Amino acid sequence: MNIVWAIILLAGGLVILWKSADLLVGGAVALAERFGVSPLIIGLTIVAMGTSAPEVAASIAAAIGDNGDIAIGNVFGSNIANLALVGGLVALIRPLRIQLRTLRREIPVMLLVALLLWPVLFDKNLSRPEGAVLLSVFAGLILLTVYIARKDKRLTAENTEKNDEMDSRLRGNDIRSGNDIKKSVFFVVVGLAGLALGAEMAVEGAVFIGGRIGLSDAVIGLTIIAIGTSLPELATCIVAAIKGHHDISIGNLVGSNIFNTLLVTGTAGVICPFTMEEPGLAAGAYYWIMIAVSAGFAVLAIVGRRVIGRAAGIILLCSYLGYMVYLFCL
Repeated sequence: MNIVWAIILLAGGLVILWKSADLLVGGAVALAERFGVSPLIIGLTIVAMGTSAPEVAASIAAAIGDNGDIAIGNVFGSNIANLALVGGLVALIRPLRIQLRTLRREIPVMLLVALLLWPVLFDKNLSRPEGAVLLSVFAGLILLTVYIARKDKRLTAENTEKNDEMDSRLRGNDIRSGNDIKKSVFFVVVGLAGLALGAEMAVEGAVFIGGRIGLSDAVIGLTIIAIGTSLPELATCIVAAIKGHHDISIGNLVGSNIFNTLLVTGTAGVICPFTMEEPGLAAGAYYWIMIAVSAGFAVLAIVGRRVIGRAAGIILLCSYLGYMVYLFCL
C-alpha cells in the first residue's frame, strides 16, 4: 500500500460510514415505533452493539497479535472519543436532550463499569477469567435492559386507552406491517454492515498513515484506531441529531461506552489473554483521563439540566483537543 491508496481508503470509508448511518438510524427508529420500544433502548442495544463492532474486531486482532497496548488503548481512546469528540460535535449541531431516567440509570452504569476496569487492569495483565467476569457483567446488563424494555412496553400498553383499537388496526394490516418490518430490518442490517466496512477502510488507511509518520503503538491505539473505530458512532449520532432523534444519539454514546468497556475488553481477554507494556494504560494516566471525561460528561448534563448544549459541546471538544496535545507532547 502507498500513501495515495491509504488516503483513498480513508475518504471512501468516511463516505460509506455516512450513508450507512443514515440507513441505520432510519431503520432503528422505524423498528422502535413499530414495536413500541423506546428509541433509547434501541440506541443502547442494537445501535450501540452495531457501532461497537469495529472496536471488538480491532481489539481482538490486537490481542491475537500480542499487542495489549493497542487492544486496551482502543477501548480507552474510543470511550474518550465517543463522549468528548462525538458528543461535543453533536452538541454543536443540535443540543442533546437527556431523559431523567438516563441520567439516573444508564450514565451511572457507564461510570461504574468503567471503574470496574481498575482492579482488572491494575497488574498490567488481562487474564481469561477476568475477561469472563467482564462478559458476565455485560450479559447481566443486557438481560436487565431487555427486562426493563418489556416492562416499559407493558406499562405503556396498559395505560393506553386505544390499545384494543390499535390491536385491531394492526391485525387488519398484517401484510403491510410485515413489509414495513422487513424493510426496517433490512435498513438496519445494511446500515450496520456498511458501518463495519466503512470503519475498516478508514482505519486501515489511517493506521498506514500513522505508521508512516512514526507514531507508537499506544498512541496509534489511543488516537487513530480509537477515532477510526468511533466513526460509526460519530456518523450515527450526527445523523440522529440532525433528524432530532436525541434518544438514539445518547443511547448510542452511552451504550457504546458500556459495550467497549465490557464486551470489547472481555472478548479480547477471553480469546487471547494479554499484557500491557505502557504504564498509562494499566489503570494509569490514560485510564483516569477516560474516567474524568465520563464524569465530566455526566456533570455537564446535570449542570445543563439534562441538556448538553453548545457551550458544553465546546467544553467537550476543547477537552478532547487537550487530550490529543497531551498524547503527542509526551
